[in-house]
Amino acid sequence: MKKWGLMIVFLAIALLFAGIDAEAQCSICTKTASQLGEKPAKALNGAIIYLMSTPLLIIGFIGWRWWKMQKKDEEVQA
Repeated sequence: MKKWGLMIVFLAIALLFAGIDAEAQCSICTKTASQLGEKPAKALNGAIIYLMSTPLLIIGFIGWRWWKMQKKDEEVQA
């Protein structure tokens, strides 16, 4: 069961970085990126996605640790 969970996590991370084009810009960033050109606009999109992934990974790690501790507490009580 542990291997399946690890595989799912790696699959989720792989899908996150699969290169899906995302429009992850606010209106100000969109206007700035359109003035810069196509290559800098793609780099700006990539940077926004990268910066978004860090807090999500931290939240995911905290949730995983919480779930693991809850599971351990349930085993002790049983």
